[in-house]
Amino acid sequence: MLEVSTVNVNGLRAAAGKGYGPWLAGCAADVVCLQEVRALPEQLPEAVRAPDGWHARWAPSAVKGRAGVAVLTRRAPDAVRVGFGVEEFDAAGRYLEVDLPGVTVASLYLPSGEVGTERQAEKERFMAAFLPYLAALRTRAAAAGREVLVCGDWNIAHQEADLKNWKANRKNSGFLPEERAWLSRVFDPADGGYADVVRQQYPEQAGPYSWWSYRGRAFDNDSGWRIDLLAATPGLAARCVKAHVERAASHGERWTDHAPVTAVFGD
Repeated sequence: MLEVSTVNVNGLRAAAGKGYGPWLAGCAADVVCLQEVRALPEQLPEAVRAPDGWHARWAPSAVKGRAGVAVLTRRAPDAVRVGFGVEEFDAAGRYLEVDLPGVTVASLYLPSGEVGTERQAEKERFMAAFLPYLAALRTRAAAAGREVLVCGDWNIAHQEADLKNWKANRKNSGFLPEERAWLSRVFDPADGGYADVVRQQYPEQAGPYSWWSYRGRAFDNDSGWRIDLLAATPGLAARCVKAHVERAASHGERWTDHAPVTAVFGD
């Protein structure tokens, strides 16, 4: 069995003061992927930087206070790689992958974008470079008899079922037609070749959402987005036996504006 959790922590130092520590201590996963860490490893308390029972690998952003991803594993990884070979993004704290027996697990924080700004242009450049890398990674893994799981905040809601207010967001970054088409390519067997393991478990359900704005009553009304995805190569996807979103019981119990998403894979 392999259990993997992913969560955008929205600033790990802040999350550590709100409940991240107890959550991690009670986490049953074999691998935890974190996004939007923001802090450098040396800025984190020892218990957060090197939690008991975990091997933590970090990929901070060269820009202070931005992005940052991490992968925590129960056993030491066989190899660790930061970035995906594109100079603009390799020091941006956007991508980190580790090799474990039979599987490569990656933590991804895709740029959020904003229509009509450089942030959207950056997102588009990232997407254009990342899809060929994903396809090549899948091919290399298959040749070596390995699987791949790319977890994280993809900052795109794929289908109408993946966000509550989809009609109002058709012209907003995160639900643009071209972004959704790109994600369709990731999940196209003839192109990217990955599978959305959570949607695979909930084929007819709206959501389950994994991000809710702090503004208004978005959380209380479950007016969310499903943007935290686990994308698996076909062999691993076929082994997924369950997946769920760990939605907090109340607004006040949230320690991030996202929720952890967990998938369990059988032998």
